[in-house]
Amino acid sequence: MDLSKALDELRKQRDDLDEAILSLERLLAGRRRGRGRPPGRKSRRSKKRASPMAHAGTAKPAAE
Repeated sequence: MDLSKALDELRKQRDDLDEAILSLERLLAGRRRGRGRPPGRKSRRSKKRASPMAHAGTAKPAAE
């Protein structure tokens, strides 16, 4: 095998590897998520309403 052909083949493999590495890095970057609650989570939950008796013991007596 000629040395120039070997170099051409190695350069082609290097380019292929660089392309594969870039693709994997982009894939990894797309999977990163920020900290905290995912957006829209509050809208899926049903709102709970407190029952009228829940705050019955917390009322202050009226001043006379």
